[in-house]
Amino acid sequence: MKFSVAALLSLQLMSSCSAFAPHRHQNRAITKIFSEDAGTSGDNENVLQTENTSRDKVMTFSYDMSLEPKYEKPTYPGTGNGLSGDEGEYDVIVIGSGMGGLACGAMSAKYGDKVLVLESHIKCGGSAHTFSRIHNGEKYSFEVGPSIFEGLDRPSLNPLRIVFDILGEEMPVKTYTGLGYWTPSGYWRFPIGSKSAFESLLMEQAEDGPKAVEEWNALRARLKTLGGSTTAVSLLNLRQDAGFLATTAGSLPFVLTHPDVFADLPLTFDSLHKTVDEIVTVPFLRNFIDTMCIFCGFPAKGAMTAHMLYILERFFDESACYAVPIGGTCEMGNTLQRGLEKFGGKLQLNAHVDEILVENDKAVGVRLKNGNVLKARKAVVSNATPFDTVKMLGTSESLPKGVEKWRNELGKLPRHGAIMHLFIAIDAEGLDLSHIDDPAHLVIQDWGRSMQDSQNLCSFFIPSILDKSLCPEGKHVIHVYSSGGEPYEPWEKLKPGSEEYEAYKEERAEVLWRAVERCIPDIRDRVEFSIIGSPLAHEAFLRRDRGTYGMAWAAGTSAPHAGLLGGVLPFPFPNLKTPVDGLLRCGDSCFPGIGTPSAAASGVIAANTMTTVDNHIEMLKEVSDLDPLYKFLDPGFAANIYKPFVGPITPSKELRGQKGMRPNPTKHVPYVANRAESEVRIDTAVESSTAVQSEEPVTEPEPALRE
Repeated sequence: MKFSVAALLSLQLMSSCSAFAPHRHQNRAITKIFSEDAGTSGDNENVLQTENTSRDKVMTFSYDMSLEPKYEKPTYPGTGNGLSGDEGEYDVIVIGSGMGGLACGAMSAKYGDKVLVLESHIKCGGSAHTFSRIHNGEKYSFEVGPSIFEGLDRPSLNPLRIVFDILGEEMPVKTYTGLGYWTPSGYWRFPIGSKSAFESLLMEQAEDGPKAVEEWNALRARLKTLGGSTTAVSLLNLRQDAGFLATTAGSLPFVLTHPDVFADLPLTFDSLHKTVDEIVTVPFLRNFIDTMCIFCGFPAKGAMTAHMLYILERFFDESACYAVPIGGTCEMGNTLQRGLEKFGGKLQLNAHVDEILVENDKAVGVRLKNGNVLKARKAVVSNATPFDTVKMLGTSESLPKGVEKWRNELGKLPRHGAIMHLFIAIDAEGLDLSHIDDPAHLVIQDWGRSMQDSQNLCSFFIPSILDKSLCPEGKHVIHVYSSGGEPYEPWEKLKPGSEEYEAYKEERAEVLWRAVERCIPDIRDRVEFSIIGSPLAHEAFLRRDRGTYGMAWAAGTSAPHAGLLGGVLPFPFPNLKTPVDGLLRCGDSCFPGIGTPSAAASGVIAANTMTTVDNHIEMLKEVSDLDPLYKFLDPGFAANIYKPFVGPITPSKELRGQKGMRPNPTKHVPYVANRAESEVRIDTAVESSTAVQSEEPVTEPEPALRE
């Protein structure tokens, strides 16, 4: 995702200063199971809000992470035991190998740091990975997380693609140009990459076609300045210290020629629905806008205006298209891993972090589940959710002042609910799919209900339409998944494998079956095997507390610990930095939010923050030479105006190893363009993790995922 220059300037100011209408019996089932052990009042609210969801309701879920859970966390052998990992010392230790963690690790390694990325799971990629199943002697591979990607086929404004290009890594993809919609009124297709085709869709489907076209163009015009700034400065120009003045200096010409951008600063982070309500009245168009926003977790009510800017500008460019990574979404993580290792970094799988070690108010390393201690000379970066990060800090009274308040508030932050999954392998013999053009589809049961309702909106993805490597010839693999609004409480007291648990899985997954039946009516007769993934499995398999889709601070107000900016603008993200010196965060719970491009960008911002301004600028100049589209990343001559002032004080003091017990401060390595592993400092050349395999391992699914 790309954000406006107004949004980026706002973040910089802060930096320098410090998805089906449910059947009644299904909701009764939730109430019945939950009422047996009601729990806290907050838990009651989490469940009760899902029982009658209206279109205007914004749902979030909240838990007190300072309390011990009343249930035993599920663990599955297929995800690893977390007992790997040796002792050692590094410049940067990253906890978690999601898109944010891998991007942070790879970019830090390219900057010259000795980097270790620790992953609790046996696979990298976080939510973007793939699992395989052998059936009748043949291999079937399924996605477990995101499936709709734009801008990965060529140089683009997608931060993840830019990171691939910076690292000099390629990821083969197949492309498609639409998103299928199965709605109460029938099927239609959103055509990406064509403004005229979208206007034709509005004329065909909207209640008042001409008015819908007029309102759509009016919305684009209202946000034109903000949207146009997507090529004035990139998320990759950002860092969370005063050095941003130099690294974003290239945006000054745009700011000077578009002074109205400052007037829209509050709008950038405010809820999009406020602008939509002023301009858009046609129901079809309002519905479409909500579905475009829901990928960030909220409909227009709750979603930042900034989330829509990229869509308004990029999705109607003639070169825009969606992409399917060949080999599965796991290839995104594998591509970043190759970049990490190319520049001397290391990925250690099956290495669970039990505790973040703090000495003299500074994060100095981690203690692994196996007891081994790893030291970090410069910083520890957590790619875990805030809810999982706070649990790793322990309860020591020696923690810095302010940590307890930060930890308690972060642990109670609202989040999205859990997700239900359905994985289906089918016999495609004689199957006619000529009525669809694309592998990705949204299914909406009732426009009058919340799109956050897990029983109202879901998606299904048939990647094998384009990627034949995922299953045997004549077969298809399908991933069906709900929106992130599945309540967790009814599941937490159920024992995986029990009769009650299996029955509840079947009941809650029925809406997923009905969704894909809209496209393939006889799918149940074609099933080779199927697997239901519950929130318990989602939690264990993807290492996300209570199976959450992610943090859910709705736009319109500032999240706690959002920095100085939060006092003047509705900035809905906690700070990347923490009250513990040398402890940073990245991932989808940080700016710029949910989604693989955003998560990757957050990792790059963290890496930028830990290196010198000179290194950062040299990186931006290097990438600006890779493709004409990237020219705007170069801060240009104007950067020289700020460098004498910000260079000596960046990175900030605690990230230079000048605070804490370690006697020798970290020596920053000058940036070298296209630095290869053989050119890295001797002490950064490390062996690749022996746990990493060149080919996706075939694993037996966890008990909760078995058919």
